[in-house]
Amino acid sequence: PRNRLPRNRLKRPATDSPSGSTGEAIVLLSMTGFGAATHQAGEALFTVEVRTVNNRFLKVISRLPESCVSLDGQVERAVRDRIGRGTVNVFVRIHSSSTGSRSLADEEVIADYAEQFRGMAERLGLSGELTLDSLLSLPGVIRDDNSRAAGGEHLWPGLEVALQEALGELSTFRTQEGATIEADLGRQCEVVGTELEAVRLRSPKVAEAYRQKLLERVGTALAGTAAKVSETDVIREVSLFADRCDINEELSRMDAHLVQFRQILDADSSEGRKLDFLAQEMFRETNTIGSKANDVEIAHRVVEIKLAIERIRENLQNVE
Repeated sequence: PRNRLPRNRLKRPATDSPSGSTGEAIVLLSMTGFGAATHQAGEALFTVEVRTVNNRFLKVISRLPESCVSLDGQVERAVRDRIGRGTVNVFVRIHSSSTGSRSLADEEVIADYAEQFRGMAERLGLSGELTLDSLLSLPGVIRDDNSRAAGGEHLWPGLEVALQEALGELSTFRTQEGATIEADLGRQCEVVGTELEAVRLRSPKVAEAYRQKLLERVGTALAGTAAKVSETDVIREVSLFADRCDINEELSRMDAHLVQFRQILDADSSEGRKLDFLAQEMFRETNTIGSKANDVEIAHRVVEIKLAIERIRENLQNVE
């Protein structure tokens, strides 16, 4: 069939794999994935988990310990270097085996909270008891020794190693999922191509079938009368019908969309948005074919094409 292309999968170095990887990766990437890693740096053990789900845009949500909240920007930049689309949740835990590492109450923060609450109570005429227990549960009151040193910057080297390893594991997960999605996209493209060929073969026969039905109906209506219908009138009516039912342009555009869809699949980057746009265009052309063809067999083929395109669009919701 004219709308098929060779399926020689183009590959490129796995740029979103951990540093030093020399493997190759299929470039269609799923937006759903998980990666985790731990790294020991001195007395600190870093544990990082990265989870991703689909999203039209890139959204990074980091949950960091109090000791390294200042590193949120660096974590987000590292994620953006590796991921182009989706909601990314980064969870970081740091455990220190140092006997000198202690949790401390920040007296300045406690005093500030107490002053604000007492002033608020006086202005609003509120009563209530302000206790140390209630103050200790407030954000920022309890800090560890590491949070006081260098604003957490000294933790970045160890955290970065664990983060990059987690992102590498996430990349492997997303690539494997992407391969599964790509295989299904290929199967649905084959369905669309096969059904289009059947529609193309059936289309020229529609006008002839209409001509035969028209002659039968006219013959039945004029039976027993002397009236006759000229061949010219029949030809004119059939020509008008054929013009209304002509789907050659739609079939040509479907061929072009299907070829471009395969080319993007075989390209050297994951282009979920482009593929989704093409799937929408194919669905629109299929609707037009169904409304214009005026033939039962083509209508059945159109239903199969639309089902295949719906499966394609469903898969593409999870492709970066």
